[in-house]
Amino acid sequence: MLTPLRALILEDSEMDCALLVRELENGGFSVLHKRVENAPDLRKNLIAENWDIVISDYSMPGFNGTAALRIVQELKADIPFIFVSGTIGEDVAVDAMRNGAHDYVMKGKLKRLAPAIRRELQEAELRREHKRIELQMRHLEKFEVIGKLAGGIAHDFNNVLGAIQGWAELGLLESPKESRPANLFHSIHSQSLRAAGLTRQLLAYARRQMLEPRNIDLNQVLAETGGMLRRVIGQNIEIKMHLSPEPLVVRADPSQIEQVIMNLCLNGRDAMRQGGELRIETSHAEFDRDYCNLHQYVSPGKYVRLSISDTGTGMHSETMKHIFEPFFTTKEIGQGTGLGLATTFAIVKQHLGYVETESKMGEGTTFHVYLPAFEGAAEPRLLVDETPARRGTETILVAEDNDGVLELIKDVLISLGYKVIVARDGAEAISEFKLNADAISLVLLDMQMPKASGQEAYESIRKIKSQVPVILTSGYVEPGTEVSFTTSSKVVLLPKPFSPVALGRKVRDLLDETTD
Repeated sequence: MLTPLRALILEDSEMDCALLVRELENGGFSVLHKRVENAPDLRKNLIAENWDIVISDYSMPGFNGTAALRIVQELKADIPFIFVSGTIGEDVAVDAMRNGAHDYVMKGKLKRLAPAIRRELQEAELRREHKRIELQMRHLEKFEVIGKLAGGIAHDFNNVLGAIQGWAELGLLESPKESRPANLFHSIHSQSLRAAGLTRQLLAYARRQMLEPRNIDLNQVLAETGGMLRRVIGQNIEIKMHLSPEPLVVRADPSQIEQVIMNLCLNGRDAMRQGGELRIETSHAEFDRDYCNLHQYVSPGKYVRLSISDTGTGMHSETMKHIFEPFFTTKEIGQGTGLGLATTFAIVKQHLGYVETESKMGEGTTFHVYLPAFEGAAEPRLLVDETPARRGTETILVAEDNDGVLELIKDVLISLGYKVIVARDGAEAISEFKLNADAISLVLLDMQMPKASGQEAYESIRKIKSQVPVILTSGYVEPGTEVSFTTSSKVVLLPKPFSPVALGRKVRDLLDETTD
């Protein structure tokens, strides 16, 4: 089978050019070539088309190979450049190699040409692959720095928002309906929810949000979000779903996967201002070793594929290099945060998945999301419980280093009838539990505390009283933090910011499960 080869040949003799092409064809190449013999034509063709190789005579009337080499290095430095000449001497050839030529072949020894080109094409591909890996590493380093910054800001901001949101909700519950105080509390609460959404995106980008993974069927998630998608996307865009007939089970946080779906669909909507078609597809996928050798960011195995395509404006190559960077947007100022695709990428990576993108200007864009397939059945979807929190009389240890959040939790629990012991760091939590172990029925621990983390406090407390139920709360998790201990039925997660009602209900439910 012949190897396709696009060759730009600098040669003033048509006959010599034909000899070169015939030699390449005899050497196993299917050659598409263009002959040029001056600098303007060389520049024009380098800019207008993509070439695999540049083959140049050394001496031409009014032009020479050294000048040609400089032009190629200026415009397309990654293209292999080979001199083919009948007059070049050994000393000139050595200088040419020092100046950046990849090889030279004497016209009397053209049998060397095809093997030399094969070797240079392979080495050029290796150089491009090394550049891709280096670029990817630089991006990862940059993203990690931004992620740490975003995560740190979001952690502190989450605590402030949690207090604002909680106090506003309590004020709303205690104010007469339709009164001016109720309206003011409602406005505060609404704005805090919007701010919390932005914080969640920052934490998702930084991969520091708490996940509550479950076995979910991706098809079911899409079916349940379809109605909401149609309301958000608008009437001028047709949504077509082509879902796999088989269940596609993944181990993932349902709310985070819903965020991925929404972000990609909204991105597609924004690319179709005049209307169009949004296509959502699911299927099985499997990556073998050969595929992973070519795509080194992928691990072998079975995956579930979610593909979301639009018929919008598409993206040029320069834009595609930046689409997953935080705060990068092609929209006008005030029209977007630039976090949607960055958040999507981070959520998928945190679930050990991958995102691939295809796009052409004027032909739309497709995002392929790959998530590791889970062998097993999907768990039933959890229904949102809207019932008010029930009261209790038990004693609860609350460890939280943020004064605002601590006061809110204490106030909520006392109002529900509980007795509360407070600690402002992990070490104090352990000390208080040692003193009051017999009386304490439940422990609420913030994951990020000074002196001892929530996990460290949890491990010490369990050594004293192994069956005590624990609520772990945080809006921020350091990468690498072990949360495998949360698989225990007596340990539950409560992500920040949380509402007073959600707190009260979580406490009562866990206490009731423990006493059953």
